[in-house]
Amino acid sequence: MNFDESIEAKTYRKVDVRLLPFLFLCYILAYLDRVNVGFAKLQMLKDLSLSDAAFATGAGIFFIGYFFFEVPSNVLLRKFGARMWIARIMISWGVISACMIFVKGQWSFYAMRFLLGIAEAGFFPGIIFYLTLWYPSRYRSTRTAWFVAAIAVSGVIGNPLSGWIMDRLSGAMNVAGWQWLFLAEGIPSVIVGFWVIYYLNSSIEDAKWLSADEKALLANNLLAEDQHKTEHKLRDAFTSGKVWMLCAIYFTLMIGLYGIAFWLPTIVKAFGIKGYLRVGLITAIPYGVAVIEMILLSHHSDKTGERRLHYVVNVTAGAVGLILSGLFASQPVLAIIFLSIGTLGVIGSMPLFWPLPSAFLAGTAAAAGIGLVNSVGNLGGYFGPNIPIWAKAVSPDKSAALYIIAGILLIGAFLTYFFIPKTLRVRMNF
Repeated sequence: MNFDESIEAKTYRKVDVRLLPFLFLCYILAYLDRVNVGFAKLQMLKDLSLSDAAFATGAGIFFIGYFFFEVPSNVLLRKFGARMWIARIMISWGVISACMIFVKGQWSFYAMRFLLGIAEAGFFPGIIFYLTLWYPSRYRSTRTAWFVAAIAVSGVIGNPLSGWIMDRLSGAMNVAGWQWLFLAEGIPSVIVGFWVIYYLNSSIEDAKWLSADEKALLANNLLAEDQHKTEHKLRDAFTSGKVWMLCAIYFTLMIGLYGIAFWLPTIVKAFGIKGYLRVGLITAIPYGVAVIEMILLSHHSDKTGERRLHYVVNVTAGAVGLILSGLFASQPVLAIIFLSIGTLGVIGSMPLFWPLPSAFLAGTAAAAGIGLVNSVGNLGGYFGPNIPIWAKAVSPDKSAALYIIAGILLIGAFLTYFFIPKTLRVRMNF
């Protein structure tokens, strides 16, 4: 069945309007609940007598729970449907995030972060897999960019909001500012989780807001693409060398992402910035730059159908940005400019990366493979927050952690350039 290009464009715009803003909102809440501990750190370390090392361990232990439950969660999403499973994830993580107010010391901090990782496991790869049920690869990078842009937007909105909460509510009702932060940013996830049940559709067939012809167009495009994919079974995801190489590459990217995310408020505060709200406004700048540039970059990648070199160039630029931000750490304006480039190099590379697994995986293999890549890769989220602690132990240079993270990002760029096939690209015609 052939469809007019204008009808196809109109249909995908309809899907965009229905899905992307809502998924965007969900991920803003997810990312806020995951990394707001970086802001809470500015108060809670003193209140709970935690060391920087204990904080780094607690921040990173989230990803241990995440690792063990990621693949099972993504497989269960395929079994039970995106609507109910994503709702389950959001409600459970929102409850646990709000319960962070009951943390009393080091071990309860570790326990709650571990439980939060278990609760949130499967959300990000679940959404990435969910997008494969609606969009063929040729459209997916830009749509993934709009979804991943939530990371950057959560920094633009969430960091100033977190600073405002801690400034204005500290001590209210005898509750600390960091406790208000977890409560205020956990409850919305629960509310939106219930909204998911009534709003999302698990598949094209379930979408009552699409006509029969629109459903046929979307389904035919996906079917045509799946005929070119080579790996469909669950075991294919675990035996594919390409999948494990993508795990290694994503591992380096996540070290960069969370090395920046968890420590950026501390880095900015070290510039001498006073007040949590001001710290939040300054830390929003790198994320604001990333929002704009990642959309433009992903659009160009979709237009050309090329992923590999886009990823390599962007990650390399990000590594250089982090190095320069360390070299100019004594000059706050230059340091923020180069941190912005570093942030773009990390966040802006995510929508370039995620179309790669689905270029050769389909069906259950896609659900498991995407979950596996995200699961193993996100172990980098354990190492990223700890790098500043380890770097401080071996080097007096306060910027040593930035140099180490930059070096790891360059390793990821090297692996991508030499080990990801040039032929692993979007098929522009079917």
